[in-house]
Amino acid sequence: MADKDKVKLVVVAGPTATGKTKLSVEIAKKFNGEIISADSMQIYKGLNIGTAKATKEEQQNIPHHLVDILSPEERFSAADFVAKAQQCITEIAAKGKLPIIAGGTGLYIESLIKGVRFTKEEFDPVLRAELEQQAQQEGAEKIHQKLMEIDPEYAAAVHPNNMGRVLRAIELYLQTGTTMTQQRKNSLPTEQPYDPLVLGLDCAERDILYQRINLRVDQMVEEGLEQEARYVYQNRLQFTTAAQAIGYKEFFPYFEQQQSLEQAVEQLKQSTRKYAKRQLTWFRRMENVHWLLAEQTPVLQSEQMVENHLRQG
Repeated sequence: MADKDKVKLVVVAGPTATGKTKLSVEIAKKFNGEIISADSMQIYKGLNIGTAKATKEEQQNIPHHLVDILSPEERFSAADFVAKAQQCITEIAAKGKLPIIAGGTGLYIESLIKGVRFTKEEFDPVLRAELEQQAQQEGAEKIHQKLMEIDPEYAAAVHPNNMGRVLRAIELYLQTGTTMTQQRKNSLPTEQPYDPLVLGLDCAERDILYQRINLRVDQMVEEGLEQEARYVYQNRLQFTTAAQAIGYKEFFPYFEQQQSLEQAVEQLKQSTRKYAKRQLTWFRRMENVHWLLAEQTPVLQSEQMVENHLRQG
């Protein structure tokens, strides 16, 4: 299929605190677009502050898809995201509108624009229970190290605390002898299903990004992040994904009276800075990303790029 026959997408990607929400809304306003969130935590209802969901005011009446679609007890995978996002893209394009993908979950974005075909997962409850027990006994770091030995490329992109993905990758290898990296490469189609323009937001200096992150965390705390984290803590056995998420788990030692609130907030800032580095590593290795400087508020620059992209073909 020639690019001129493919649905055109705009993707706004990059690390946390670079202004993806604001830029995607401005593009949507200018080009009659609708936004599809590519954030693995914003799908959950009731988790608003720690996931940095756009408020109604920030959304500016632009439709936002794949936000608040699940309760925190439910699991959600990259395969789920791709299936739902593809459906959203089809519906948005059918209305003559521009689909805009915005978020920082690199696995979701890359899987979508490359058209990864996910195989049906074989679930072995006995093996999963054994791995979960092993993880509890040995800790996240040791289990992640095992994944690093099996599949270093995939392990480098997955946080040790993301136990669901870590265990799934180990489980896949033990069941099939195939690594997650190999499976993903084997699942790529001969050509991509869409014609995407990928805009990446970053800062000129790492210190600038870190200052933005620290400010973002302080604002979240002022907005009531501690209470939201306490809600997750009280339901941590049911909210398995959220209980491992940056923004919530850093408060758990405080709730257990092992740390002060100030220490918890500082730990959150540090965890978020490390996460931003991993996000940048992911997006920097993606092909055809057009990088823009977040601190320069690149609305006009991005709008010109979108206009050129829509004209092509």
